[in-house]
Amino acid sequence: MDTIYRGDIATKAGRRNAWLDALFIDHAVLRLGWTNFAVVKPGALYRSNHPVPFQLEKFTRTVGLRTLINLRGECRNGSDALSRDAAGRLGLDFYDMALESRGAPQRDRILRIAEIFRTMQRPALVHCKSGADRAGIGSALFVLIEGGTVAAARAQLSWRFGHIRQSNTGILDAFLDEYERAGEGRKPFLDWVAEDYDEVALRRAYDARNANALPRRIARFVNDRILARE
Repeated sequence: MDTIYRGDIATKAGRRNAWLDALFIDHAVLRLGWTNFAVVKPGALYRSNHPVPFQLEKFTRTVGLRTLINLRGECRNGSDALSRDAAGRLGLDFYDMALESRGAPQRDRILRIAEIFRTMQRPALVHCKSGADRAGIGSALFVLIEGGTVAAARAQLSWRFGHIRQSNTGILDAFLDEYERAGEGRKPFLDWVAEDYDEVALRRAYDARNANALPRRIARFVNDRILARE
């Protein structure tokens, strides 16, 4: 990952470096007026793009956050350092729970985030970089784990949040489609994940359907090159 962050926020110079990296290398300057914040379940889970400290403070004050879940994983840049520091100052529990935006959701990661959702202090905020894809699938998983329908989960992956199904992030939608087809109404979601879900088969089928689709190539260019999504 591109970064100019030098690993220090204890000094004024180090914190300034972290802010410069967050704003201009990690594109937080584009997120200052647009947080992509939304309610997944009132009092339980909220979602956003990667918040800068004053945004995290506002969310905590407004909805009483007690937990922050970082779906980017430890990325060792200015945004990461500043949000960890802010979470510590605000007394929030902090979890690293890396999810993929362009890969079939992995069984072990689904089961791990399910355990986080089960044991975390509520309410929590999940975030990725833009709040579109990983925050979308993380929120969709929460809906399904809590007993919601695929239709309700699918609403977490939408244009409203900047998710582009026609790009290679559409594999996240394909995952929901697969549970709807093979498991919904017949087996609880986590039982289906543990016993029936085949991520390799999902990836293979998805690639076979979409390898040469021109609209998907165009959407991938927009998502990866123009919007610079992770």
